[in-house]
This record gives sequence, structure tokens and C-alpha cells, in this order.
Amino acid sequence: MVTKYVYQPETFNRYRQERDYFNFLSGILATMPDSMSQLSKEITDITVERYDQIVRCAEEGKPFVAGYFCAAPEIYEAMGLPWYMIMATPFLAASAPYLVEDIDAAEAMGLGTDWCTACRLSLYYIEAGLTPKPWALIGLIHPCDAGNMLHQAVKRNKKWRDVPIFASDPPYFEDQRGIDYYASELRRMVAFLQEHTGLKLDLDRLREVCRETNKQYEILAEYTQLRRAHPCPHGWGVGGPQAFAATQVFQTGRPRGTKWLQQLYKDAEDRVKAGTGPVAKEKIRYFWFDLLPFGWVFELMPWLESEWGAVLVMEMFGLQPYTPIDLRNEETIFKGLAKRNLYDSPMIRQARGPADYFATDIARVVKDYDIDLVIWPGHMGHKDGSASTGIMKEICNELKVPYIHIGLDLFDRRYTTPDECKDKLSKFFTAMGLG
Repeated sequence: MVTKYVYQPETFNRYRQERDYFNFLSGILATMPDSMSQLSKEITDITVERYDQIVRCAEEGKPFVAGYFCAAPEIYEAMGLPWYMIMATPFLAASAPYLVEDIDAAEAMGLGTDWCTACRLSLYYIEAGLTPKPWALIGLIHPCDAGNMLHQAVKRNKKWRDVPIFASDPPYFEDQRGIDYYASELRRMVAFLQEHTGLKLDLDRLREVCRETNKQYEILAEYTQLRRAHPCPHGWGVGGPQAFAATQVFQTGRPRGTKWLQQLYKDAEDRVKAGTGPVAKEKIRYFWFDLLPFGWVFELMPWLESEWGAVLVMEMFGLQPYTPIDLRNEETIFKGLAKRNLYDSPMIRQARGPADYFATDIARVVKDYDIDLVIWPGHMGHKDGSASTGIMKEICNELKVPYIHIGLDLFDRRYTTPDECKDKLSKFFTAMGLG
């Protein structure tokens, strides 16, 4: 049964503010002629276009859904189904000026401050009627308890009570049995989306999308190899997070996304040939093993470069474990999507299953990228990872590379202030003889 959607303009208030904020950022980037700023501007423009598309669908009564990057967005694209990420604001517009006010409003609403800020904000926007009500919601019951709680709360929300919700059931272990099972879950998701949007999935179109994403991930793999160079061609300003946004959110299986990745690769290649990087002299090559501190990224990351010559060589969303999808038939395609979205996607890969992923990813990156320092920021909401901090530290000790666990909130700058983080890092660098 196709859901009947009634457009409610007031529910788009925050969504429009986010779009306007990205338009503002795009205008600033347009004044910066350097190649990295222009690469960032293209991703910003693509983001604005997605916001406009969702608003247009709502105004015209066309179907759209809320979902996740790790729920096979290739399927959304193949169905011609517009979608937005339910946690979009905390990640995409986290540096927006209204973020702190929203965090306080969520607390005033009674949402616990020990709960992941991204999930807390997402529920606040729904409860406050600030986020678009979709035709259907693709939920997520992995990798963390906070995400599971978010969808339980959404299901009971008065405004969204009639929104159909589907959440695929994730197996724990990475084996063929798990891949086969999750492929069947993705097929159930397709049936759900077809029922509630009226759109159909065409296998030939899905194959075409997956063929393009295979190209995208091949280029991304080659790009990550360039980041092994001394000096690293790019730092925190462009690279993994933007490539992730292109491949798994805004340009999944689209030639425009492929072209952007080619430009990213070419820029890095030119810098490697010229022997240039983001700082005049690279002194510290660090691995930031988590999401970037979106709420105050512009205060910490440039300081690390200018004050310490510390360059972000790799981070969690820049890792490249993606497996090409076998395009022979429907069965191989769905099994490929199952592996890619359950076992390869960043954060989902590390937090969903055994702690071995934390250890093996650290060991791989430290060795492959000649890392001087591993930073585990310890986001207050990533309790799964913080529970494994002892394992991560032990691996770093074996590799003879310094490891620091900060303890912060990726979105709320008041939890551990930027100045407190700078002080802790400076003392650690000095004690370890870095920089």
C-alpha cells in the first residue's frame, strides 16, 4: 500500500536552514581559487541539490524516504527514489551556528545527555517538527544501541507514527552465511520500498548503478594509495569524508560522482609529483580513528597543521576495504551489496562486530601509511569503540606507535573544549617527542 503523504511546510524549517547554510559555504568556497577549495565546493553544491530535491518532492507529492548510507543506497538510486539521511544535520551541518542551541533544546526536551549527540539531535528534530516527514523510513538496528533506541523512539512519535519503518536484521559474523542472510534482508527492504512508494526496482538499472559504483570505489582505492606518499598530498580538508559523501550518500552510482573522484585523484597525483602537502613541512603523520569533530573541526584540525605540522593521513571514513560487486546476476549483485553495506561501510564495519576490526584496521593503516600517532577521539556516543580502547592501545604498543584516547563529543564543543583538546594533545606530543 502506497503511503499518502501530506506536505507540511513547517516541518522543513531546519532543513531549509541547513540548505541555506551550505549555500553560504559554497559562496565562500567560490572565492577561493585553490584546487582543494573547488573540490569541496563541488561536494557542497551537490549537497544543496539534494536538499532542494527533497523539498521539491514534498511540495509536488512525490515519494522520498529517510534512510542511511549503509542500507544499500545503490537500491535507492536504481529505483529513482530520493532519500535523505535521518542523521543528516549532526554530520552535514554540524558546524552551523545553531547547533549548540539545538543540543540545549534536545536536553530541555528531556533527552539524556549520556546518549549519542547525533541520535539525540535527530530525535529532537523529529519531536520538534523540524525535519521532513518521509513516505517511509529505513531504520538501523546496528551498529550501536543509540541508533536502535532512536528508531524505537521514532516509531512511538505522534507525528511519525504512521510512517512505515523497515530495519534489516544484521548478522554478527563475517562469513558466507552472514552475507547470504543479509542479501535476503536487502530483498525484503526492496519489497518494503516498492510497497510504500509505488516505485519498482529494475535489475538492469541496479546493475548499471553498481557498475558505476565499482568504478567509483576503484578510483577511491587508487586515491587512498596516493595518501601513503611523503608528504601526504592532502590533509583533513579534503579526502575521505568528502569521498564517502560522494560515493555513499549524494552521488551513488552517478557519473558526476565518478568525475569528482577522478578530479580528487588527479589533484593528489599532481601534489605527489610536486612533493607538496598541506603544510610546509610534514612533521607528524596521524591516523584519526573515528569521525572528524564536526561541531568544531575548523578550530582543531587547522591548528594541528599550523602548530605542530601534524597531517591527517588517514581516518575511519577514508579506509578503503570496499569489495567490487559481481554483476553477473541478481544473486551475485545482492550478495555484493550485502558485503559492501554490512562489512565494508565505515563505522558500521568497526562497531557492528568483533573488536578485531579495531585492531586489524589500526595495524593495517599504521604499517601502510607510515603513521607516527594514532588518535582515538573517544566520542561520548561511541561506547562500543571506547570499550575496545585497551585493545587498540595494546596493538599500538606492539607496533611501537603512540596512542592517545582524548574523550570528547564530536558535535558539542563544550563537552571537552577545543582548547582542552589542544592542551592535551600538545602535552602528549611533547612527552612522546613528536613534532
